[in-house]
Formats: sequence, structure tokens, C-alpha cells
Amino acid sequence: MNNSWNKFIYKIGSPIYDKFFNSGSFLNARKQIFQAITFNNKQKILFVGVGTGADLELINHSDLDITAIDYSPDMLGKAKLKFENSKIKFLEMDAQNMDFENESFDYVVASLILSVVPDANKCFQEMIRVLKYEGKIIIFDKFAPKNKKPSLIKVLLRPIISVLGTDIGRNFEELLPKNDNSIKVEEDIPIMMNGMYRKILITKIH
Repeated sequence: MNNSWNKFIYKIGSPIYDKFFNSGSFLNARKQIFQAITFNNKQKILFVGVGTGADLELINHSDLDITAIDYSPDMLGKAKLKFENSKIKFLEMDAQNMDFENESFDYVVASLILSVVPDANKCFQEMIRVLKYEGKIIIFDKFAPKNKKPSLIKVLLRPIISVLGTDIGRNFEELLPKNDNSIKVEEDIPIMMNGMYRKILITKIH
């Protein structure tokens, strides 16, 4: 996967994205995640890889300070149309190299982004960098099972599926900085598809 290819893939996929990833099990999973979180208007919130704005539809965004970024102009265009009368700031930006100062946001929301960016480690480090002390990262994504080798079929399918712009074999535990106590995983629970998709809540403690 690379940025140019992903931009092409999401140009093709943007018209039908909501039919697959903002309905059925995916919509129920998103609802479950955001029902448990209360934002307030004193917080600065960043949605990384906002896509068509599926997550934004599930929160009371009208009085919140929200910035939403995506690398795909086509996906971002869909989100802008949905929220054209809102105060949400939509920016075309690479999540692996964000144009924000250190410790800029109280919340970073990352839905289905770490499995699609070319460099998940760099993206995750950027999320930590722009997060304020005691801020939280909310992750909803698919990851390889903990402490379990992938099946042969998954090994064979992984390079094929990556052509579609997503990686089914990424391991979240490998993204955590080694010997770094600046963050703490507060919650890590299965959310759908027998735990393939997880909700992970992280707090920045240093």
C-alpha cells in the first residue's frame, strides 16, 4: 500500500463507502463506541481519517470544536457535503505527517485508519504527538489476534487484500512504543467479527 494507490482506491470507493462501512454491523459497532464517550465544548477533538464522516453522524457535533482530516479528497468531499452547515474544520492531510503542533488535541479518534495507512507506526506516533497530556485516543479498527499466528489462508490473502487498500494482518501490540510509559491502554475489547475488530482506548499519561 502507498498513499497514491490509497487515494485512487478511495476515489473509486467513496460513492459506495457508506453502504458497507456505515451500515449493519459497522454502524452498530460505531454506535456502541460513541455511546460510551461524552465530549464537551471545551475539548479539541481530532478525527483522523474521517472518511465520509460516519463517526461524526453519531455525536452531537453542533457545539464541539472538531477538526477532521483525510488524505482522500473524494472521501473528504462526501463528509463536507454531509456537514456543510456545521463548524467542523475539514482538512486534506496525511495522518502519517500531520500539520499540527505537539499536544494540540484532547481527543484523537481513529476509526479504520491504522489498517489502511502505509506506515501504521508513523501514524500512531503522530496521534500520540498531537495528543495533550491526559488526552485520549479512541481506536476502532481490525488487528491480528493477540499472541496467535495467522492462519494459512490469511497469510495467503493478506497481499491480495492489501491491493484493495487495507491490511488484515497488522498487530496493534507491535505499534505500542517499547520502553515508553507515556501512554496507557485503558481499554481493549472485541467489538465485532469475533474480535477481529477492536475498540481500544488509550490515555496519554506523560
